[in-house]
Amino acid sequence: MIWIALHLPLLSLESFAATLPPELRQMPLALVEARQISQANAGAVALGVKPGCKRATALGLAPHLVTAAADLRRDAQALQAVVHACLAFTPAVTALPPRQVLLEVQASLRYFGGRMPLLQRLRAALTPLGHELQWASAPTAHGAALLSRMAGATGGLHCSDLHSLRRMLDAAPVWLLGPGREHCEALQGMGLRTIADLRGLPRAGLARRFGEALLDELDRALGKRPDPRVWASLAPTFESRLELFARADTGAQVLHGAAVLLARLAAWLAAQQAFVRRFTLQLQHEARRRREDSPSDTAIEITLASPSRDVDHLLLLLRERLGRTQLVAPALELSLRSDDIVRAPPPNGELFPTAQGEREGLTRLIERLQARLGRHQVHRPVRLQDHRPERSSGLHEVDAGAWHTVPGRATAKGPGLPRHSQGSLITRPVWLVEPPQPLPEQRDQPLLHGAPLQLLSGPERIEAGWWDEGLAGRDYFIAQAADASLVWVYRLRLPELAQTAPGWYLHGRFG
Repeated sequence: MIWIALHLPLLSLESFAATLPPELRQMPLALVEARQISQANAGAVALGVKPGCKRATALGLAPHLVTAAADLRRDAQALQAVVHACLAFTPAVTALPPRQVLLEVQASLRYFGGRMPLLQRLRAALTPLGHELQWASAPTAHGAALLSRMAGATGGLHCSDLHSLRRMLDAAPVWLLGPGREHCEALQGMGLRTIADLRGLPRAGLARRFGEALLDELDRALGKRPDPRVWASLAPTFESRLELFARADTGAQVLHGAAVLLARLAAWLAAQQAFVRRFTLQLQHEARRRREDSPSDTAIEITLASPSRDVDHLLLLLRERLGRTQLVAPALELSLRSDDIVRAPPPNGELFPTAQGEREGLTRLIERLQARLGRHQVHRPVRLQDHRPERSSGLHEVDAGAWHTVPGRATAKGPGLPRHSQGSLITRPVWLVEPPQPLPEQRDQPLLHGAPLQLLSGPERIEAGWWDEGLAGRDYFIAQAADASLVWVYRLRLPELAQTAPGWYLHGRFG
């Protein structure tokens, strides 16, 4: 077996930084636990703020230090997103709270081309979550977990067999073991600083003095004792929340927090080879800054014409919706929920443009227009079963949920879709004149702008509408004007039944 352990040393601080607006993320940051600094970023450390110092001392060293209390729930949600990203590479994933994740990848190495290609793709999948990463691989789960805490951020540690694992763990400090941290002072007093020092002592004496837990953990790391694990599983519905450190007064400020939630959604989708069709962003408003008659939260639902898990695309759609959403009050908390997904293999990469790529571009254009203008403001032309030109087409709303593509053309569910065969002659213009424009005539010849029209083809006779009040009896002709443009004209056949005067009418223009 080959285990890969991921250690995220700054997970708590990074999950807190994700709740900040961009201008505050560049400030010195620190987390406080029991009135002491538990973690600090590089900006704070440069000013002398270190883990273990008191909060008052840290503020004295860095007056502009941004501090917040450590939050186990916030850290757990951030760690869960890492687990979801790892599930895209192997189903054997388990979390070691508060800051570690283990993957058993023996069966996945051949598919991904080996350990290093797998690690490269794993790093790329975790990059959108914004965490500093340390990794190690070893033949035992707990051995890999211990080594990952010794590894640096730039490179990892790898042990191919138990012998090299034991040699590398011998140099590890005893405080890496849980009981070693508990009895750190006693171990240091006895001169026991590394795991090699522990292994050189009688086991019975160690068990009496420090308990069986110390030997148990050491044996599991060295592969001398079974180390069963419980695999992580995916929830059927995605739901994640983010409590903002600073209230969001505008849609742009909300968007920065939503980007974190969308990255987590993408990791959850990738874990099950799925794409989202609909998701809802919930904004919880500040109670004391909203009117009594205004809602306590705002729900923004995004429906996609084509399922996707592209974070940039989802963020673009959300930006369009937030651009036309008026916040009733500042938002303090965001939550993202989705249960409408479709499982499918990822699309093939394209070297040259194809019809499929063009359809995807059209679909994304529809999604963006619906997000910017509203779902009921985007329409598509459809063909209606009526011979009268002014009633042969109409506009229907584009149903993003029903829109889909099939090989050869983009279509949508619904009646009345136009069908044109390749090579067919166009005998009707696209642009109609509404209402039809009466034309003067001279010697039974229609005139346009004072010049006679030359009839090129026709007549095309249309008699329809006897079943309603729109009776039409017309003879249509394609005619050429003096400027060589083509127009569509007709002459009434049944003037005694028409509500307009008899004669010639201009009803359309070609080109």
